[in-house]
Amino acid sequence: VQLQASGGGLVQTGGSLTVSCEASGNDFSINNWYWYRQAPGKLRQAVANILSSGVTNFIASVRGRFTISRDNAKNTVTLFLNNLKPEDTAVYYCNADGGYITSEGQHRPLDIWGKGTQVTVSS
Repeated sequence: VQLQASGGGLVQTGGSLTVSCEASGNDFSINNWYWYRQAPGKLRQAVANILSSGVTNFIASVRGRFTISRDNAKNTVTLFLNNLKPEDTAVYYCNADGGYITSEGQHRPLDIWGKGTQVTVSS
């Protein structure tokens, strides 16, 4: 099972971008999706998540500007970044947890990361 991230790019302050992530593979299920970001010289930071129940959570600095949605049928998650600020500039990473079935028919937990996608906000 792997995650493929897409989206991001360069935008001016106040603009909008989307970053998406798609899980692919065989015999797996996703419970919760997470988005993290890492700015140059800083630690990776949790940004938002959407749980299997549909409940969403955001860090204070993006609440009201970012939204998140998921498509369970397509195993995708999208983070909508609105009213972007220069401090939102970072590499954004998606992460998912869930489970998968091995070739021996055993259930195993799943915790996977996508490659990052760059979001750059110019002032």
